[in-house]
Amino acid sequence: MKIVNAQSAFRPPVRADGTPEPILSYWADDLTRDNKPLHALLYSGLLLEFYREFLDGPIRHYTYTWLRAVSPGLGTPPHCDLVYMGRGTGNVCTTWTPLSDVPLAIGGLMILKNSHCQAARLAAYLSRDVDTYCTNGPLAQEIESGARLYEWDGTLSQDPVALRNELGGRWLTAESYGAGDILIFSMRTIHASLDNQSDTIRLSSDSRYQLAAEPINPRNVGENPSPCDVRCKQGRIC
Repeated sequence: MKIVNAQSAFRPPVRADGTPEPILSYWADDLTRDNKPLHALLYSGLLLEFYREFLDGPIRHYTYTWLRAVSPGLGTPPHCDLVYMGRGTGNVCTTWTPLSDVPLAIGGLMILKNSHCQAARLAAYLSRDVDTYCTNGPLAQEIESGARLYEWDGTLSQDPVALRNELGGRWLTAESYGAGDILIFSMRTIHASLDNQSDTIRLSSDSRYQLAAEPINPRNVGENPSPCDVRCKQGRIC
């Protein structure tokens, strides 16, 4: 796996009329439940052994597994995972696993170098929770009924280049991710995905790991968890 500067890879695919192609990312929940081969890959063997040694203790993983089927189109905007998973410990590791080869054109993940050291500058962003909403706000009824997922979707910026110019560092990715590679990063690491400029669907998974002794995010554990469920929402008066 060769690490490359992702800055030159920002070439959003466009329609015939010049407007950007939207991304279609299918959260394939039905393919992760009771998926023994996938669970064996992510939650047993070498990966768990690595995390026990890396975190220096007994570990626990989230029950929920994010399986992505990403169509050609624009990439996922920059964000940090903490705003989606901050109700337990913040000391959680994300493992992104390509489930097939992902060359540059298919749009793998990219990391903003040293962004995990920017927590002080990002404090206002990192303290937010996508599942909170204003009960007296204009979107409250839609969120409470499940018709709308979020009041705010957790995006840090819609412009990866401008964000990089503001915070410094470089956007880094791999020239090609191969099946069997993994990418590990923290809850406070800014990451995004490149545009899928191919005619191929990208298949990948996200799984999360932490020390068993630390509190865990209740949205993503237990029987039939779902991070998008209306039961996860917390209303507040704004």
